[in-house]
Amino acid sequence: MRLEDLCSGVRVAGVMPGESVLVIAAQWHGSDALELTYKTLDGGLRQQVLFRSDESRLSLSDSGSRPFDADAEDFRLAAETQRISLAGLFDPMLAVATSDVQPLPHQIRAVYGEMLDRTPLRFLLADDPGAGKTIMAGLYVKELLLRDDVKRCLIVAPGGLVEQWQDELYFKFGLRFDILSPAMVDGAFGQNVFEQYPLLIARMDQLARNDSMFAQLDEAEFDLVIVDEAHRMGAHYFAWQAEQDSPVPTRRNLA
Repeated sequence: MRLEDLCSGVRVAGVMPGESVLVIAAQWHGSDALELTYKTLDGGLRQQVLFRSDESRLSLSDSGSRPFDADAEDFRLAAETQRISLAGLFDPMLAVATSDVQPLPHQIRAVYGEMLDRTPLRFLLADDPGAGKTIMAGLYVKELLLRDDVKRCLIVAPGGLVEQWQDELYFKFGLRFDILSPAMVDGAFGQNVFEQYPLLIARMDQLARNDSMFAQLDEAEFDLVIVDEAHRMGAHYFAWQAEQDSPVPTRRNLA
């Protein structure tokens, strides 16, 4: 590349090692020396005098420019991913818009008017049967997942309801929860099974009757724990407390 080809707006490789630069201005000093003013990739402005002996290492470059030749479908997918990742900043009810549910006014009020505003949340949702407590819990979980406020969630439910929880969370909210099974416990190979599954559903009686599993649960950490039909825990707790022969409940035992 000849020095005469260096003019404003040309991108050149060889001026700086490892990167191309954008020519801003060129001023001749005689016929064999050129003072080049250029911009680096980080936006800095520099000057350098080039001689005829430097022509052999100079070449035109299009690196650092912004071509628009990418696949349109890939661009759309990347743009949609970015939009969804930031949607929580602009849509206060993103979980509603991205779920296959039509929540009722009392469900919206409970989730977005009461529960989400309380951090940390200790909330007893005690609506009548059929009022849609599972829908409210699903909206709450998904909203926190979309906002990246929750990464690990445990749902404890009676044995006959765990499959229903799994189906509703998947088909209505697109959330994949695993159901804790004996095979999962056996496959943990001495590790804490609760630490291996970030989104987990467990049977209430399964946890209450297995001291080893109860100990693992006590050591695990979850960002959110939901207990379905929590009134049943009283019977399980007091039965377990009697077995421990400890008349005074401690805060750790209740956790």
